[in-house]
Amino acid sequence: MKLIIGITGSTGVIYGIRMLETLKKLNIETHLIMSEWATKCIAMETEHSIEYVKSIASTVSDEKNMASSVSSGTHRIDGMIVAPCTMKTLSSIANGYDDTLISRAAGVTIKESRKLILMVRETPMSAIHLENMLKLSRLGIVILPPVTEFYTNPKSIDDIINHGVGKCLDQFDIEHNLSPRWGSF
Repeated sequence: MKLIIGITGSTGVIYGIRMLETLKKLNIETHLIMSEWATKCIAMETEHSIEYVKSIASTVSDEKNMASSVSSGTHRIDGMIVAPCTMKTLSSIANGYDDTLISRAAGVTIKESRKLILMVRETPMSAIHLENMLKLSRLGIVILPPVTEFYTNPKSIDDIINHGVGKCLDQFDIEHNLSPRWGSF
């Protein structure tokens, strides 16, 4: 399996980082694209370096590199996850405005009928945000905000992050043990 992982500059970059860490442990090939603001949020929100985040991906492309392999439908991938996904990126994807490699790769993912998961991160949501999500949802894109569950009685922020990442991996039928499943506790 090959997945594109986009990390944009919304709070919650740890979801994209944990996604990469988990996929690396599972020997799943990843192609990372980070926005400029993602790199700033990584520095503000985590103790990870940009070099570390790049090192846990199989391949990395600069968000400005519109000639990257993932900008073409002939590049074989199984899908894409944007974690977190800013409302700006959501709007760009919903309106086909391929201004960055993340939105271009997402557009290619859509046109090639591959699975796209958007971990949208912003509240409250305006009618514009909701309309963009509805537009994409009607195309089969999975809108998956990292909503905390409490039925597993999470004990740490890691438990909450793992649950969100696990929900994304479930969309690709990727086996993991990031969080307990209903009925297993």
